[in-house]
Amino acid sequence: MASDKQRNDKSGGIGKHEETPEWANGLKQLYDSVVDEPLPETFKDLLAKLDESDAAPSDGAPRQRGTD
Repeated sequence: MASDKQRNDKSGGIGKHEETPEWANGLKQLYDSVVDEPLPETFKDLLAKLDESDAAPSDGAPRQRGTD
């Protein structure tokens, strides 16, 4: 039986001699299709509002995130 070090390649992944399971290919295709989807307009609007609120400090002091 091969040790973990022998089974893994230099990058820490599974060696080339082992096949990728079919479900992994399907999962990668699903992920890629979601990444390729355009950003919804509502998200674009929300991001624009957040950018505006970060750009305009209310009291002149820098804003600290996570303190609210």
